[in-house]
Amino acid sequence: MAQRKKRMANMEMLRILAMLMVTMLHYLGKGEVLPELTGDLTLNGYLAWILELLSIVAVDVYMLISGFFLVESGFKTKRLVQLLCQVLFYSLLIPLALMAWGILQPGELTLYRLLQYIFPTQMLHYWFLSAYVMMYLFSPILRIAARSMKKGQLRAVIVLLLLFLSVNKSILPVRLEMDHQGYDGIWFMVVYLIAAYMRLYGMEELEMTRKRGKRFLGKGAGFLGYFLTCGLMFLVTMGVRFLYLRTGQFETFLTAVCGYNHILTLFAAICLFVGFYDCRLKEGCLSRIILKIAPYTLGVYLLHEHIEVRNLWPRWLGASVGGNPGLFVCRCIGSVILVFLIGILVDMARGALFQLAGKLLSGSRVARLLDRVDAVLAGNGTMK
Repeated sequence: MAQRKKRMANMEMLRILAMLMVTMLHYLGKGEVLPELTGDLTLNGYLAWILELLSIVAVDVYMLISGFFLVESGFKTKRLVQLLCQVLFYSLLIPLALMAWGILQPGELTLYRLLQYIFPTQMLHYWFLSAYVMMYLFSPILRIAARSMKKGQLRAVIVLLLLFLSVNKSILPVRLEMDHQGYDGIWFMVVYLIAAYMRLYGMEELEMTRKRGKRFLGKGAGFLGYFLTCGLMFLVTMGVRFLYLRTGQFETFLTAVCGYNHILTLFAAICLFVGFYDCRLKEGCLSRIILKIAPYTLGVYLLHEHIEVRNLWPRWLGASVGGNPGLFVCRCIGSVILVFLIGILVDMARGALFQLAGKLLSGSRVARLLDRVDAVLAGNGTMK
């Protein structure tokens, strides 16, 4: 399926939304706004769970976007190095800034914590980046496999992987020891393959199905599927809670749908992806703004999820489950937007510094080495 090489504003808008959702998840969780399902729930508690389940698709959506474009663009060593440098920028400089402001005392640092600063991906400082880097390192293999396999073969592999890693854990009311709830590189690779299938075959199949008169798959069906699936996730969660309160059983299944590898979470993410794919934004002011800020969304995550601030910023913003329901929702959304905007501005500054450094390093031995590695991976050169 032919796709324009230039960036798609609708998919970049989805990337922005996904990061807003990630921030919402952290606000609710790290801010202790999301109440336990084992006790009584207030109206705000129910609203918090609705926000949680509407946002839980964020990670799968982010990976669908990555896989959708990576299967065409391929692996770039420079991109990996830039990503690791971006992570180090935040993991190393944030502690220094906190110490300068007196929030973090040097005496509080331990060897383990220093290792988390210096080796953020290997030490799971940012679990998402640890899983993403693992997926990205395997992406050349995944890309070749996805593009060389027949459509039926790729579909069969995806079905088998989902049966083993998603469907079984989604229906069994027990915790499987192998289940990491999607917090690992293996699940990211599965989502990559799903996105690759969507890019190579899925969207074309969808259009052909629509042309055959399947009105229920018309424009907007993706959004409808997303909201209906999130509603089903809410009903399942509250249904399991009802059983738990009556029997004292199924406690480990209470938040099962909140796993990134739950089949309902994945399906809702795919529906949202399709919904945004169908929304082709016209070129204009909105598109230009979206394309301008989207490349800096990862910086929002790296800033607010740093190990030294991840539990502090929700308190700084007065995170609480109390108050008027309308004001509660506005406070949640407003806090998330504020953190997002600050993160974008900070990462824009970081991007300007990196751009300057890139110009200085252009043509250096390091740059030539990275180009050579990319040529080897593309089959167009050797490391000699």
